[in-house]
Amino acid sequence: MSIVKRFGVAALLAGVISLAATAETVRLEKTRFLDKCKGAWAGQMLGVCFGSPTEFRWKGTPIEGELRSWKPEYIKEGLRQDDCYVEMTFLKALEDHGLGITPEQAGNAFAGSKYDLWHANRYGRENVRRGIMPPLSGNPEYNRHADDIDFQIEADLFGIVCPGLPRESNRLCDVFGHIMNYGDGVYGGMFIAGMYTAAYFENENVRAVVEAGLACIPKESLYHQCISDVLRWHDEHPEDWLAAWRKIEEKWQDDVDCERGDPFNIDAKLNGAYVVMGLLYGNGDVARTLEVATRCGQDSDCNPSNAAGVLGCMKGFSALAPEWAGGLEGIKDEKFIYTDYSFETLLTACQRVAEQVIQRAGGTIEGSEYVIPRQAPQAPEKLEQWTDQITILSRPDPPKKAAPQTP
Repeated sequence: MSIVKRFGVAALLAGVISLAATAETVRLEKTRFLDKCKGAWAGQMLGVCFGSPTEFRWKGTPIEGELRSWKPEYIKEGLRQDDCYVEMTFLKALEDHGLGITPEQAGNAFAGSKYDLWHANRYGRENVRRGIMPPLSGNPEYNRHADDIDFQIEADLFGIVCPGLPRESNRLCDVFGHIMNYGDGVYGGMFIAGMYTAAYFENENVRAVVEAGLACIPKESLYHQCISDVLRWHDEHPEDWLAAWRKIEEKWQDDVDCERGDPFNIDAKLNGAYVVMGLLYGNGDVARTLEVATRCGQDSDCNPSNAAGVLGCMKGFSALAPEWAGGLEGIKDEKFIYTDYSFETLLTACQRVAEQVIQRAGGTIEGSEYVIPRQAPQAPEKLEQWTDQITILSRPDPPKKAAPQTP
């Protein structure tokens, strides 16, 4: 080995040792991990079921009438919601292939799914079936839905299995997010996942969790700029969510999206702004978080699902009132459609993967506790930003290819 190479290796090792020495080591009780993991999944189910009656019925206008009158048994609908079962395709892929899963393995696992999909998910899967593998399957040159919300609504998993480890969640988001998205579409997933990683160690301060998620994506990205605006406008109008909503619409509700000429907008950063609106104006209250995230309109089931999932992780399942999540007990052993996971087995699977993630990051398992070298968020070094939308959005979508048949 040359002197230069030896010096480079030595410098790298010194950097790793230095990082390990300065990392904050935190302990997380296994029971608390499971309580927060359970709260995260319950929150997702609660949010998507709460908002499902209004999904895309209010586009570019706020919902100012009555919302769904909630009953605990409604949460059973979550067993049939794509906001949940698509994530479980990714969880199964991680269980099958391990944390070293390649983009091609992740893409093939997704390509083998049989459920209906739309937008970036649909065309990312079609691309893989045609042999266009990730990251190209999510690149705007091959997928005109690259900035859509799809990965954002299914990235919760990667934060849930990475407690206090946002660099690990970003690594997994990079592998899975490029199956169907690119740039802001991937950053939306990194942002959501990053909030979950922080939520394991934050019970009350919603803004701190939002800022931790934001630190996971490049400041230069439009997604970061949009969420930063929401934080600023909330500070300017802390008691008036509609005032902040109007500013979001004025600046970020443009028609440069996959459905040009239609007020329908499934753009990741716009709907991500609504997630943050729910969290900030909800200020830790489940009912208010659901209400504001839903009333912002557009994808008004996915957005409260993300928001309530993050809040559920912060609070833990034990803090959720029976009026919200009490209906889970009766369905905990029923399987989510298209999966082999029930709510109970989902939690144990997430715990298994989380333990692998913790150990991969240099942590340990000591009796009833996880010892975690908590990571500072780090945004991707290379900026992905789709800048030629008008040209690509004028192209038609490719025809759908039939799903592979099971022998």
